[in-house]
Amino acid sequence: MSHQSPATQSRDCASTHPTALSRKRQRLGLGKASSRREGLGFCYSILNGPTNATVLAGSEARFNCTVADGWAILIWLLNTNPVLTVINSHGPIETSDRFTSQSYNNSQSFTSELIIHNTQLNDSGKIECSIQKPGGSSFAFLSVQVNGSLLIKNSSLIVKENTTVEIVCEALGWAPAPDITWMTNDSLIDKLRYVTQQSQGSNGLHNALSVLTLTPMNTEILTCLAVIEALPNPQNATIAVIVGNSTLESDYSEDSTSTWVIVLAVVFSIVGFILLIILIWVVVRCCCLKKGSTYENEVRKISIKKKTDDHLGNRQRSGSENQGYIPEEQHYTGQIPTIVSLPPMSTKFTVPRPDLHTSSAPKGRPQRRTDYPINPKKIRNVTHV
Repeated sequence: MSHQSPATQSRDCASTHPTALSRKRQRLGLGKASSRREGLGFCYSILNGPTNATVLAGSEARFNCTVADGWAILIWLLNTNPVLTVINSHGPIETSDRFTSQSYNNSQSFTSELIIHNTQLNDSGKIECSIQKPGGSSFAFLSVQVNGSLLIKNSSLIVKENTTVEIVCEALGWAPAPDITWMTNDSLIDKLRYVTQQSQGSNGLHNALSVLTLTPMNTEILTCLAVIEALPNPQNATIAVIVGNSTLESDYSEDSTSTWVIVLAVVFSIVGFILLIILIWVVVRCCCLKKGSTYENEVRKISIKKKTDDHLGNRQRSGSENQGYIPEEQHYTGQIPTIVSLPPMSTKFTVPRPDLHTSSAPKGRPQRRTDYPINPKKIRNVTHV
């Protein structure tokens, strides 16, 4: 970049770009001072200002401003707010990473390019180039647009012959609202066959809903297109509409039925197997509990029986004795009369018969006389419990 004194710049500007008024003054002999002043004013004018731009959000926006040689300061403003300053003797002064510039020089002009990085929806508005003099400004407009989403809920649709259907295409989160059109097999569909409604959300973005009504005769590929100015190519969503005959539908129904039958059979088989396992477990558990209960009952019965027997034995052992019983003394005689056995619990005394005689006593033992009478009063009582 060349730097010259103001007088030199004025002379160069006047000699290079003489105005009609300065030429007239020169012919009239009014001197060079007036021509210098006229030339100085011309040097600070804007030759080419910025032009309008439309970009997608997140991309870059570029604006150019060309001024005649001899300028001193140039300021870029966005919606009246200064965003970048360029000084002839210093160069650009950048205060934000989102706003930068590039410069292009030649011998007669200077071009400053403003670059806005990562454009946002609120960047839309007036872009102004100013050289800080009355009438020394030029402006353009920036439009930042948002590319939203476009969708058709189903990718394919099977319909019967001579059946009217509605296909819905939904555009969400656009700015501005997109222009929606329909195509079938690469041919535009008449706008009378579809209706499009637009609405604006709370975030400043727009939504659109387009409903196409048609009665397909053959299989068709339908395409919904949404376009805004900043999009180089329209965004699209596609659906295949298949026209099915009765045979196809019956086959489809049979296939669906058989599929459901198989699925249900598998499910019931699994559930039955699980229930069988649970039933077997319950039976085994009950048997184990019953066996354990029978064993405990037997042990309990044996224990009770043993206790009962012990109690009866104790009672028998603890029977009372007849304290009035006096045992008879043993008498040895030559003859021992035979005594007939008495019935139990009898109080009668039986006298031995005289015709019965006992055998003699063992040899070697003295015999005792038995000529004394038997005492009939001696009675032995036994109590049985």
